[in-house]
Amino acid sequence: MTNQALYSQISAKWNNSFNRLNRGEPGISGLLSFSQAWRTATAFLYPQDLNDPSSYKEYSIQDVRASFDTLSKSKMLPLLMENFLENMRQQQYLVERDIQKYMTEYEAAGSAEAIGRLLFRLVDWYKAWSPIPELGTTLLSAYTLAFQTYIYSSFPPSFSRGFKDLIASTFDLVNASCPPPWALPSEPQASTSAAPPRPDLPLWTACETLGLLDRYESLIASVCYEYIEAHVLNTCAKKWDDSMLVCLREWMAEKVVPWMVMPYARGARNAEEARSMLQGVGSRFDYHVCKTLCDLRTQEIFDIIIDYPDSQPALQDLKECLARVDQRSELVTTLRKANKKRLLHPGADTKDILTQYVSIIRCLRLIDPPGVLLYKVADPIRKYLRERPDTIRCIVASLVGDGESGDSLVDENEPIQPLQQKQADDFADANWEPEPIDAGPNFRTNRPTDVISTLVSIYDSKDLFVKELQVLLAQRLLAVTDGNYERERRNIEILKIRFGEAALQVCEVMLRDMTDSRRIDQHVQQQKPMPLHPTIVSRHFWPPLQTSSFNMPGQFKEIQDAYAKEFHIFKPDKKLHWLPHLGTISLEIELQDRTINAEVPPLEAAIIELFSSKDTWDVAELAAEMKVDKTAAIKALLTWMDLGVLKEEDVNHYKLLEVAEEAPAGTKTVSRPAVVIEEVSAVLTVQRQQAEQMKVYWNFIEGMLTNLGALSLQRIQGMLKFASGYDRTIEQLAEFMEAARREGLVTVKDGMWKLHR
Repeated sequence: MTNQALYSQISAKWNNSFNRLNRGEPGISGLLSFSQAWRTATAFLYPQDLNDPSSYKEYSIQDVRASFDTLSKSKMLPLLMENFLENMRQQQYLVERDIQKYMTEYEAAGSAEAIGRLLFRLVDWYKAWSPIPELGTTLLSAYTLAFQTYIYSSFPPSFSRGFKDLIASTFDLVNASCPPPWALPSEPQASTSAAPPRPDLPLWTACETLGLLDRYESLIASVCYEYIEAHVLNTCAKKWDDSMLVCLREWMAEKVVPWMVMPYARGARNAEEARSMLQGVGSRFDYHVCKTLCDLRTQEIFDIIIDYPDSQPALQDLKECLARVDQRSELVTTLRKANKKRLLHPGADTKDILTQYVSIIRCLRLIDPPGVLLYKVADPIRKYLRERPDTIRCIVASLVGDGESGDSLVDENEPIQPLQQKQADDFADANWEPEPIDAGPNFRTNRPTDVISTLVSIYDSKDLFVKELQVLLAQRLLAVTDGNYERERRNIEILKIRFGEAALQVCEVMLRDMTDSRRIDQHVQQQKPMPLHPTIVSRHFWPPLQTSSFNMPGQFKEIQDAYAKEFHIFKPDKKLHWLPHLGTISLEIELQDRTINAEVPPLEAAIIELFSSKDTWDVAELAAEMKVDKTAAIKALLTWMDLGVLKEEDVNHYKLLEVAEEAPAGTKTVSRPAVVIEEVSAVLTVQRQQAEQMKVYWNFIEGMLTNLGALSLQRIQGMLKFASGYDRTIEQLAEFMEAARREGLVTVKDGMWKLHR
């Protein structure tokens, strides 16, 4: 029963197949015609060897079409396609042989011409083996897929590099009028009668035929990326005085966009359609232009800031690029590293650091008006400047225009405005905006915008600046010799705007003292003309002055007493306290054979005055007479020795030379090093004032450590706050205690300080 059923099924299938192949013809005539059609079709489709012309056979196209029609009616085209693809697989070695030939040529010479010729040869193979269109798109698609798969599997690893070189060479062919070097004479594009509009058109056509545009899409894009990068680096590096982004986009429109038409918009029928097809890829390439320029400017940012304001166009480009590519974090990281390496080190002058910091402020506010970038970059700079002892003085010097230092920090065009302080956010403000998304937790949008407020905000309090202002103005006022205080008066008015009226009251008193001093001197001179013109200041309103005392001898003492007497008559409720070590004295020294004019400090004048009573003095005698130390006396004596007034007869014994000595003939004159007179400021600096005040508190610290034993720094700080006038930070106390340790006064172990026994 089972065998009968199987026999019936096989018989039915046999009859169906016979009827399909015989197509209802009488006998087996249909089967015979099918067999002939199969032989003709398979022979026609069999992949021939292009390198062997003898293998070609001419076929009548009518017979071929009739054969395909017969096979189609017999529903044998799928089997024909399988047979054709199998034959292709068996003949693939012919294509591989040519691939190996051209790739060997490329690897030997390294020239992309071999890759170009290879692609055209593969197109020839593709066309030679391609089935006729009458077979339908199904067979053609299957053939194309199989052919491309075969050649991709045959490409060696070096093909990608060669294909990349070939694509890169097409940039030079966009506007070329001559054929490319890889074009063969037999190819249509080399014909003068049918020359294509662009010499690279045949290559892109071959790439499209072989499916290389889709398979190597990222590689083709990378070629354009590298082309853009090379152009940006060659044309924009270290060129900061012009806006380069506009020029780059013009270059893209002239050079890159025409090239893009071939790989990305070859099928466009008009300009509008091409523009639409290029929009997406064009946006990617424009993004890469901005990214490359942004990377370049990020690497150059430190030098760009140094070159500001000449580099402002480069900063504008960077601002636009950052809005496009958002590489803000890379900019912050790069600039912070550059600052640490090139700026924040002991070899850099504080003034140079401040100058660069001000440039950073202005440049980063131009790039990022909300100030997030500035906040992230400036934090290490501000911490480093706080550790420098002369930072405040440099900033204050710029405020009052002290020499050259004021020109680099204060912009003359920047409006003078009060110091800006941090304020709470006003959420009722209609123009309020939230903080930027990349702002840190400590960032505030209402941070100071002017440079001076930003510099002053380095420190928690402006009191330090006010004290330094008082010291600097005192020095400048005392240095004025012509009585013209208009510049200082203007500085004080400007500082009033910045720091407020109350903070500058002491400075106004100092300025008034200078004018009153000249008026008092004029009155005293009218009553009794004297060669002494002192500067009279109010002790309680001026910063502490340098303290030193010695006895002014002879006529100098008489002149001082006479002046003090006339002053007391004019101001009976006040008394002069002389500071004899400050100021200068103009002397005319009359000797037997010469007269010497000199302008020297009071101590030097007092020393030479003593020689009017005795020609020879011992250093110890001079120091005892003047009540100064020997070092100061020797420095004063060296001044007169350098002028040829005194002579050292013996060790520490000096004699007045009434008659100048001449060196004996034939002796070599021994040159004496020039005496360098140190210009000592009359006003104590803030650091010196703080050091002197801390010495007062040492008695308290010593008493604590004596009575309570070892104490921590926090405990000492807490107890010192009960002392009158103590306002030091724990960091300043730590510096003082460390200095005391170096002097051997205290020791520290595990954070506990105790007196050194």
